Amino acid sequence: MKEDIHPKYYSDASVVCSCGNTFTIGSTKKTMKVELCSACHPLYTGERRMVDTAGRVERFKQRYKIKD
Repeated sequence: MKEDIHPKYYSDASVVCSCGNTFTIGSTKKTMKVELCSACHPLYTGERRMVDTAGRVERFKQRYKIKD
């Protein structure tokens, strides 16, 4: 097998969510930033809210003339 072809593995990589939640996992990246995690995702929290990324919800509503 070829040597030195695999990336370095960090067993204590940290993940930071936009809600402020942080946790550690094993990964090839030392730190990661995510938009949603299990603490703030609507599926896990039971909240009925729409997660809007870059105005996609508004563009959809405008395109199909949907009112709240």
